[in-house]
Formats: sequence, structure tokens, C-alpha cells
Amino acid sequence: MLNNKKIVVVLPAYNAALTLEKTYLEIPMDIVDDVVLVDDASKDETVNVGKQLGIRHIIRHDNNKGYGGNQKSCYNKALELGADIVIMLHPDYQYTPKLIMAMSTIIANEVYPVVLGSRILGKGALKGGMPGYKYVFNRFLTLAQNILIGQKLSEYHTGYRAFSGEVLRDIDYMANSDDFIFDNEMLSQIFMKGYEIGEVTCPTKYFDEASSINFKRSSIYGLGVLRVSLQHRLHKWGLIKAKIYN
Repeated sequence: MLNNKKIVVVLPAYNAALTLEKTYLEIPMDIVDDVVLVDDASKDETVNVGKQLGIRHIIRHDNNKGYGGNQKSCYNKALELGADIVIMLHPDYQYTPKLIMAMSTIIANEVYPVVLGSRILGKGALKGGMPGYKYVFNRFLTLAQNILIGQKLSEYHTGYRAFSGEVLRDIDYMANSDDFIFDNEMLSQIFMKGYEIGEVTCPTKYFDEASSINFKRSSIYGLGVLRVSLQHRLHKWGLIKAKIYN
């Protein structure tokens, strides 16, 4: 705990058997109260590795529900456990668990209710091996999102996120997509509710075992991002009523 805040780390996993142990062993268990592993119908030994590591809360989807569907199970379980702070960390070791302390402290001290680990602040993305086309996409999409949503984030696409339990209980994340666009819908909901989001510089690693989507999926994702951002602006203007903000 920090400032009497219960901290739960959630691990949305898919075929993470080769990297789960390395990720888990870097989690600062001196402040983290619980760890939740949600396996999205992996084809490898992710669940068995989790059991060997002693992870108490393991959920396995019988059918693949998608990246967003996985996160929904993660957050539902974390809130069921009474989490005051929820850290979403990919178990593919692309993001370092060593930032959990910093991100949790920001929320525990009520500086920001949401914190993102940004790969773009500093030189973490390209230095860590982010493909050039993904970096260009990231910068273009982030610029468009900041203009449409009216914010100034360095990036909207990081998979390293920390939330106060209050924020998760206040937004209807269950209304969001089960696919990758879930992340952007969630940030849009958070901003629509009037919450502020902080960022910390986060190094990242790109290697064979780290999860990533291909060019085609990235293109579909990019179009979805623009749709969500435009939807946000039109809803704010009162021109439409999008169900994710209900």
C-alpha cells in the first residue's frame, strides 16, 4: 500500500509464457497488494507459468475475447478486490515494472488520478526499437487526437497505464470495444468526465517475444483512433450522443 491505498497490478496476457516470469519478478511487491493475471485463451503455457510464480488471481478465457475484452476482465477483478489504484502492465516485458512505484505514488498523493507511461517523452520509443512507421503513425495520430479532444498528451497509445479506483468506477469501460481501440475509448471517456491525466517517461523494448500488431492491424487501429477522437468532439459539441459516455 501507499498512503493506505490498495494497489493491484493487472496483467492482460496472450501467449506470454516466455516473458511473464521476468515481468512478474520486477513488480515491487513491497507496495503491491495483489496481482491479477488474465489469460486470453493463450496457446502456450502462460497460465501454468502464472501458477508456478504463485499468482493468486488467475482468470483464463476459454475463448479469445480480444485486447479490450481482456482488460475488462482485468479491471472487473481489480475492483472486486477493492483496488484503490490499478496498474495495467503488459506481461511481455515491453514496459519496465520498475515504474510502478512512481506511477502509484502520483495517484496515491492525489497529483493525478490517471498516469500513463509515455514512450514518446524522451527518446524511449526509437531507442527501444519501435519500428519507424509505428513512430510516425504514433506522432500523427497523437497530434490529431490532441486537436480533436483538446488535450496535450505526448501519446495515447501506450499500454502502460495506472488508474485510481474512483476513475474506473466512474466510467463505463464495459461499453467499449473488445479490440485494440478500447484503450483510446477509455482515455476519451476519462477526459469527457473531466479527469486529468499525467505522464511519466517510460523506456520500452521491442523484441521477438514482445507483443505487437502488424501494419494492416495498425492501419485499422489508426482509423479507429480517428473515429473515436471525432466522436469525442461531436459528443462534446452536443451534435451526437455516443453510448460510451453515458
